[in-house]
Amino acid sequence: MATAMVSSAGALLAQLKEQHPLLKLHALSHLIAFVGSFWAEISSSVPIIESLCEDEDFGQRQLAALLVSKIFFYLGELNDSLSYALKAGPLFDVSEDSDYAHTLLAKAIDEYADLKCKESNQDATKVDPKLEAIVERMLDKCMWHWKYHQAIGIAIECRRLDKVEEAIFKGDSLDLLSYCLNISRSIVSLREYRREILLLLVKIHHKLLNPDYLSICQCLMDLDDPEGVVSVLEKLLRSPFKYQNLLAFQIAFDLVENERQAFLLSVRDRLPEPQTQTSGVTQLGSSEPDGATNLDVNVGSDLTSPSEDVNMTDEANSTIGNVMDPAEVSYSDRLVKAKRILSGETSIQLTLQFLYSHNRSDLLILKAIKQSVEMSDTVCHSATIYANAIMHAGTTVDTFLRKNLDWLGNATNWAKFSATAGLGVIHRGHLQHGRELMAPYLPPVGANGGGSPYSEGGALYALGLIHANHGGGIIQFLRDSLCCTNVEIIQHGACLGLGLSALGTADEEIYNDMRNILYTDSAVAGEAAGISMGLLMVGSASEKASEMLAYAHETQHEKIIRGLALGIALTVYGREEEADTLIEQMTRDQDPILRYGGGLLFLHLGLSCIPNLSRFHGLCLLSLNLIIHMLDMGQHLRLAFLVRVRV
Repeated sequence: MATAMVSSAGALLAQLKEQHPLLKLHALSHLIAFVGSFWAEISSSVPIIESLCEDEDFGQRQLAALLVSKIFFYLGELNDSLSYALKAGPLFDVSEDSDYAHTLLAKAIDEYADLKCKESNQDATKVDPKLEAIVERMLDKCMWHWKYHQAIGIAIECRRLDKVEEAIFKGDSLDLLSYCLNISRSIVSLREYRREILLLLVKIHHKLLNPDYLSICQCLMDLDDPEGVVSVLEKLLRSPFKYQNLLAFQIAFDLVENERQAFLLSVRDRLPEPQTQTSGVTQLGSSEPDGATNLDVNVGSDLTSPSEDVNMTDEANSTIGNVMDPAEVSYSDRLVKAKRILSGETSIQLTLQFLYSHNRSDLLILKAIKQSVEMSDTVCHSATIYANAIMHAGTTVDTFLRKNLDWLGNATNWAKFSATAGLGVIHRGHLQHGRELMAPYLPPVGANGGGSPYSEGGALYALGLIHANHGGGIIQFLRDSLCCTNVEIIQHGACLGLGLSALGTADEEIYNDMRNILYTDSAVAGEAAGISMGLLMVGSASEKASEMLAYAHETQHEKIIRGLALGIALTVYGREEEADTLIEQMTRDQDPILRYGGGLLFLHLGLSCIPNLSRFHGLCLLSLNLIIHMLDMGQHLRLAFLVRVRV
């Protein structure tokens, strides 16, 4: 009742001027209790209270600092409020359930996170030990109350990986490790800091009694550590327990889903070779069989027929058993299967079977569109061809084209190029018979071409679409086709096909072939070479980007400049802050097209959040041709298309 009758803090403020320390202590204790009601009146005495904070002879300096902190909080001066809260030491209660405590804790965490970020960038800023103590008390409070997810979130934001490790071991380790992995991928924006977190997660996983090998390999893949993945796969494949063998296959499938061709090839090549000389086992790893000229290319019968690989594996096992012990026989068999999965053949075959058996496209729609399109309307003719390719993408169903060859022949020039390339979209992933399917349209090796250069160039582009990201069996043929012709349209298609089939491999020899085409200064071939160089180096942040930029300054062809601009953007796919220097350089360039290219570099901001290349892969397969054509249109249309790509 006495508290309710207090109408002024004047008496307590008067006691602050007394000489006896007990009177000052009494005044401070009661003023803190009433500060929420009388902060406006108390604020006039802030200089007196501040002097008590600075008085070394006064034994309750921290109490005075806490009162000043609360006064500044109500005045809206959060920086001063936090400064005095730090001076209050342990009297600042991090567990207090009030707006004052919640606001200052958030302020303290933000301030600490900023200082730790500057410290990691080797700035001269030093973290206040008192501020660090408050953050540590907050983290300890979270872990004391079993709020480990909250503790991990704060610790990651504050760059306290030691506290992250402590929280993981105190809580449900596997659940918290998964939570931490998701945070590092979705929230942490700095690439180098994300790598530090992933390295910590790998270390913690290995300390567990039953580590999650799937998560370990996900982290190792993000760290671009193929040797670590190989060691895990070998351990699981050699295990006598069947569930660990199956786990190795699941890891291989997960790696393939990310479609990073260079990484997959690196993992596959580092795995040991099966200890056998049997030819059947060796053939399992091939991506395209020899002597394909007499094979049946009927897609339906091919996909539904029994796989010959199973028979070869069984035969190989019987042969291996004569020279090796049963454990080595089983290990070699599992190793062959793992390599086959890593090559992408298994996933592609399953995808082809699924898309073929679940194809629900309506050919009557295409027939109606075809009949309504006038023969002279080349735009609608091309649009119908594109529609057919997208409707049947990956299904291997080209019935519409086979039944309308005469109508298809009405396409001319680049429309014929796109029509032939559409076969590549339809037969995407048909690796074994891709070259045979396109054989009627391909240019003869060693000659400059005997048919339409648009059809031949489109066929080479189609081969790249078929073998996109899995080009081991077709890259050499595309290189030979590129080097054996001087027809710029055929070079255009060969460059695009080669860039897609060697996507992300950063192969120096292929890059040199494309650079030679670029240096011919042919507008048509050079444009494709610029884009394909970017596809080849996608996500590598290679120094080749500087070389591409230098040539963009030298050439006079706008087509080549635009192709190089897109290629440079692709080289920094997913590299985040590593692309900032290049963006700054291009956006300040004197050439307006290159300034526009600097805007294209922001493509990496829209795609870097994607955990794998699947969406980018689809962009290459279905939209690359549209990008090429839109590069020749108005700038507003180009920018609008790129905005859609980011979404």
